[in-house]
Amino acid sequence: MIEIPSDLHPDLVPLAFLLGNWTGAGVSDFPGAEKCNFGQEVSFSHDGRDFLEYVSHSWVLDAEGNKVKPLESESGYWRIDKDRKVEVVMARDQGVIEIWYGELAHQKPQIDLVTDAVARTAASGPYNGGKRLYGYVNSDLMWVGEKATPEVELRPYMSAHLKKVVTPEEVEEMAKGLGDLPDDGIAFFK
Repeated sequence: MIEIPSDLHPDLVPLAFLLGNWTGAGVSDFPGAEKCNFGQEVSFSHDGRDFLEYVSHSWVLDAEGNKVKPLESESGYWRIDKDRKVEVVMARDQGVIEIWYGELAHQKPQIDLVTDAVARTAASGPYNGGKRLYGYVNSDLMWVGEKATPEVELRPYMSAHLKKVVTPEEVEEMAKGLGDLPDDGIAFFK
């Protein structure tokens, strides 16, 4: 279920499905880099202004699902206009700053983005730009990213399936709406 916070800027209502903390796993595979499974934590938050704040951390997972080492971190700001056009400004730990443009699909929670501008530091690796697709599917957040370098044409390189994290405070708030439950709990299901 998508909840719209009362203090969310009205322009951001179409992006409300992104709000919250998400965690999950995915696959990373790009020529010249080690193919791996990765874990990811993503947060979309707001402070009442006309943008969402975005933070993502990912790490390489071993065969048992344990964290091995950091993979990528990125942060940025997401906006949407009245025509459902989305713009994102993002900074990555690899020394890359990107401006992304795209749009929210009509009548479904799906966002297609493509880079419009890329700035790189001298220490960053080769990178020309990319595409991303984000979708809210059965209460989960899924995404796939494509990238291009001078040596490699645009191709998929990362994708993940993320589940919403429910905090103890959110569980407590949900429990308030349940009212009094019978002592045995069984009657609740009848």
